Amino acid sequence: MSNIFENGYALSIGIGADLPVTIKDATAIYELLTDRTRCAYDKNNVKLLTEYEATRDAILDALDWIASKSTANSTVVLYFSGHGIQNPNYYLLPFGYNISKLSETAISESEFSNKIKSINSKKLVVILDCCHAGGQAQVKGWNNSPLPEELLIEFKKSRGRVVLASSRKDEVSYTGTPYSVFTTALLEGFSGYGAFELDGYARILDITLWLSRKVPDRTEDKQHPIIKVNNLEDNFAICWYAAGKKTQSPLTWVSSNPIYTTKEDIERTQSYQYRLKNYSENLRLIEERLSDYIDYTDVPLQLLKAKKQTERNIKQLEIELAAYRIGEE
Repeated sequence: MSNIFENGYALSIGIGADLPVTIKDATAIYELLTDRTRCAYDKNNVKLLTEYEATRDAILDALDWIASKSTANSTVVLYFSGHGIQNPNYYLLPFGYNISKLSETAISESEFSNKIKSINSKKLVVILDCCHAGGQAQVKGWNNSPLPEELLIEFKKSRGRVVLASSRKDEVSYTGTPYSVFTTALLEGFSGYGAFELDGYARILDITLWLSRKVPDRTEDKQHPIIKVNNLEDNFAICWYAAGKKTQSPLTWVSSNPIYTTKEDIERTQSYQYRLKNYSENLRLIEERLSDYIDYTDVPLQLLKAKKQTERNIKQLEIELAAYRIGEE
C-alpha cells in the first residue's frame, strides 16, 4: 500500500493579524493533512498560506492552482480561518484588507464562489472558521457572517460538495487550547475520532456528526456549526486517519481516548456501536433537512426538537459506553 493518500489536494489559510489563533489553526490543518502517519496527503498537493502570505492575490492564485491540478476524482479540502463580514455583500477578509477598499483588498462572495465553481472535484469540502470572538472586523455598519449565501446556492446545483462553517450568524467562533474549538474538533475528525467503520478512512459524514456534537458540548451550547450537505451520493473519504492503517492514533490533547484499538474491544462494544450508528444515521438525515434552510430562523421547531432529542440519545449512549469500558479495565 502506498503511504500517500492518492489524489488529495488542500489549501489551508489563516489570516493572522488580530486573530493569531488562525495561524495556529491553519498550520495544524496543514501539518495533519501532510503527516505521513495520519492523513498522508502529498505535500506537493497542499498549500499553507498564513499572515503575510495570506493576501487576496495569493489566496485567489492558490484557488486557481487547486482548480488546475485537481480532477473530478480528486478529494479537495479548502480551509479558511479568519473574518467573514456582510453588509449587504459578503466578503472574506484576507491579510492586509482595507475596510474602505474591500473590492480591491478582500474577496467577495461572487469571486469566491466562481473560484470554487471552477474546481471540478466531486468530493469537495469548503471549511470556514469565521467570526472569531474579539476580532476587529466588527466595523460599524458591517455584521460578522459565517458563510456566503451565494456559495450555498451554487453548491445546490452540484454534487459531492459540502460546506462546513464554524458557527451560526448570531454566534462567535470560540478560541481554545491548543486550537479554536471548531478546528480542534475538525482535527479530531480527520484523525478518525467519530469514525463508525474502522476501515482506515475519515469520512465526511462521520466528521460532520462529530463536529455537530462536540462543538456545542465544549462551548456550553453557545456555538453550533453550520453543515450544508447537498446531493451527496456517498459518505466519501476525506483522508486516511492513520496512513492506511485501521487503528487510529490518539491525539495528545484528547484526555480520554474514544478509539477502539483491538478486535476484542470492538466485539465487546458491538451492541453499543450498532445503536450509536442508528442514532447517528437519524441525526445525519435531520442535518440534511436542516441544510434546506439558509436562514436558521426559518427552521421548523419540530425539526429542532428532533435534532436535540437525537443528540441527547447519542450523548447518553456515549456515557453508557464510557462507563462500560471503565468497568472492563
